[in-house]
Amino acid sequence: MGRKTRQAKTPRTRGEFPRRAAENESRTDRRRSFNRESLTLKIMSAVVLQVGQCGNQLGLEWWKLLSRRKKRCPFSSRNGKLAAVCVDTEPKVLRGAQDFVKKDKLHPSSVVEGKGGRGGNWAYGYHGGPGEGGSDLLERTMEALRQEAERRDYYGGTVLLHSLGGGTGSGLGSRLCEQIREEFPVGHILTVSVVPLQSGESPLQHYNTLLSLASLHRCADGVLLFYNDHALSRAGLQQRSGPPGSLSAMNTHIASCLAGLLLPVQSLTTRSRWSLGTEPWELIRSMCPVPSAKLLYTAQASSGGRSRWDSLVSGTLQALPQLSPAGTPYSSRAVLAVARGDQDGSFITSNVLQRLRHGHRCVQWNPFPVDHWTDPLNELGVSAPSRLLTVSSNHSGVSGFLGRVVQRAGEMLRARAYLHWYQRYGAETEDLQQALNTVTDIIQEYDAQ
Repeated sequence: MGRKTRQAKTPRTRGEFPRRAAENESRTDRRRSFNRESLTLKIMSAVVLQVGQCGNQLGLEWWKLLSRRKKRCPFSSRNGKLAAVCVDTEPKVLRGAQDFVKKDKLHPSSVVEGKGGRGGNWAYGYHGGPGEGGSDLLERTMEALRQEAERRDYYGGTVLLHSLGGGTGSGLGSRLCEQIREEFPVGHILTVSVVPLQSGESPLQHYNTLLSLASLHRCADGVLLFYNDHALSRAGLQQRSGPPGSLSAMNTHIASCLAGLLLPVQSLTTRSRWSLGTEPWELIRSMCPVPSAKLLYTAQASSGGRSRWDSLVSGTLQALPQLSPAGTPYSSRAVLAVARGDQDGSFITSNVLQRLRHGHRCVQWNPFPVDHWTDPLNELGVSAPSRLLTVSSNHSGVSGFLGRVVQRAGEMLRARAYLHWYQRYGAETEDLQQALNTVTDIIQEYDAQ
């Protein structure tokens, strides 16, 4: 017999997966390989952007709260550093952020300092001063945000912490929101916007709030509104004196509400029990079915023991506005309830969802107005067992707040009060009038639901 000639092997192309190796790999090895990949590649997809004094003080409380968790901070990079960018026009406001840099918990490039404040003026924060290099602060902040986005395995969007009443938080915050929307058109933008006290924190707060709301309406996907009056009441500080203590308690309350909504929950984890970090974006999807109405109300109730979920629901409904000044009932387009500490699964089996639907007077045109997430653990509780219920709703009661802003800002505009302060930095009367029209349209949208 003649010798068999060897058939020349076809050269394997670069990057081709070896077929034999694939055939020999067991299902168990494949599953382990997939789980390792999931654990390695999937980290929280959000970058937290803190702007202005309020945004940075709130952010500081937020990070302090997350540091108490036994698990690794979900809003961090693989190296453990926080996924945050801190910016303000006054360096003293950023001392807390600098402390994080010294402890190697924050990248030095993620702290962006300006020179001098913005005088509580939206136009000054938005445009910057003449010859002051306001665009330089904007560019440095956007570069820091780009770097943080690149450190994510998956960049889902930005969570912006700021105030509606201040100069830097409202003006620069609006400008950054617009710039982020332009550079990351696919990414989500969820803002945590703090509403100033009704009694008045600044003579310009109504103009600032009006202009900020109009800008956020154009660029943000969802706006979590937190009222300083409500936070002060919930913190139980009506009779206490001393601004530092009350301010800290207010920020702690808001940070607790954020943690209740945005921390990973079992309902949104994979089979390998790994969070994909989509809580902020799932909140937007669930709560903002119509882009023209995206202002969200949040309430929270907790208990140190195994209290019934019904009692916690009652706690979240206490401060919810029920009737307009004209006596018209308010309603909700969508409601999200996040229950932590649901070890026995009683949240689903109880009538809580029905109570929330009736308590918020959910609209008829939304067939599934109440969404819910649950987790067996309450990582924010100081005692075990404990339960925490955080409820967010797209509620028409926001029209009362918007109406007050339009009324006060409109009166000031007709009297031409403080207009020269805005014109000095590039804002015109037409900008304020356009903002009035935008916010008025939002009121009509909510009133028509």
